[in-house]
Amino acid sequence: MGSVKMYSIGEISKQFNLPISTIRYYDKEGLLLNIKRDSNGIRKFDETDIRAIQVIECLKKSGMQLKDIKVFMKWCDTGDSSLENRKEMFYKRKEDVENQMKELQKVLDFVNYKCWYYETACKEKTEKRLKNITPQDMPENIRILYNNSHC
Repeated sequence: MGSVKMYSIGEISKQFNLPISTIRYYDKEGLLLNIKRDSNGIRKFDETDIRAIQVIECLKKSGMQLKDIKVFMKWCDTGDSSLENRKEMFYKRKEDVENQMKELQKVLDFVNYKCWYYETACKEKTEKRLKNITPQDMPENIRILYNNSHC
């Protein structure tokens, strides 16, 4: 039977582009439940720990707070008894991320509208006409961007 590949905190830091202090914080806060230590007390990480950090980072990017991620990680550690809780949590995350994406789409539409606005103003060497432009006087694709971002 082969030995399990173990990684140092520095290797994990590089792999995830995270400061070592962040990984230590995750461990201290109980987000990484089964970190192994060598005889000198140095943290050692295996593939299970790597998957846990991937989950933590994904959930953080989704807007989830660390205290809620900690609850999720504990649920994972309890096994099948928490499956319903974990499922419900991910459906809530999905809804939250979809709402974030809708808001970001409005922001992107606004940025694209402004790109058109300034591109046009630069071509005309003035923004005089554009300052008073109404949506019906805009090209259709720009009107859509304007309406999506100004509602």
